[in-house]
Amino acid sequence: MKRREEMNFLERLYVIEVAKGVSQTSLDLIKHLFTYLAQVVGLMKSSKPWATIEYPDEARGYAERYRGRHRLTLNEDGSMRCTACFLCATACPANCIYIEAAEHEDKDIEKFPDRYEIDTLLCVYCGYCVEACPVDAIRMDTGIHPEIYPADPRAFIEDKHTLMVRSQKLTQEGPDALFKAHMEKLRQIERDPFNAPE
Repeated sequence: MKRREEMNFLERLYVIEVAKGVSQTSLDLIKHLFTYLAQVVGLMKSSKPWATIEYPDEARGYAERYRGRHRLTLNEDGSMRCTACFLCATACPANCIYIEAAEHEDKDIEKFPDRYEIDTLLCVYCGYCVEACPVDAIRMDTGIHPEIYPADPRAFIEDKHTLMVRSQKLTQEGPDALFKAHMEKLRQIERDPFNAPE
């Protein structure tokens, strides 16, 4: 990009530059339109003449770094790894994480989250909570995106139990099976939106 001082008089008027942009966009439109029509008629070979993905019947795979739904990781004994240090809630720019700490029965453990909730209506899926956690207690590696919930906003609040169960399912079934079940649930919601599965 040229600085304003480096532009000549005609470039500073922007008339020629706007005309160049409009002509380039028009040529691309015509090229793509004729390519599409040639594929539909059969003059050009293509498995599918359009780039649209029929979601949720078809789904493009997510990259491994995709920030999916949250989960709370567990220790080998099934207990929650979270130490209620509040770093995830502090790092969250949307203030969507709510934690209530409580004393643990085990004297070696100082505290644990008695209540851990994420309001997914507020969450921007930035991943700051994952980066801030010193004990790797929260992750966003489920590979699934937020679900369609009913009109009640309380349904969008994911509690500690939901986040722990999601982690157990991911460990037991694997990410592919979790994604497949998620997509099937979305298809059922699309077929019958008023009788959504739990």
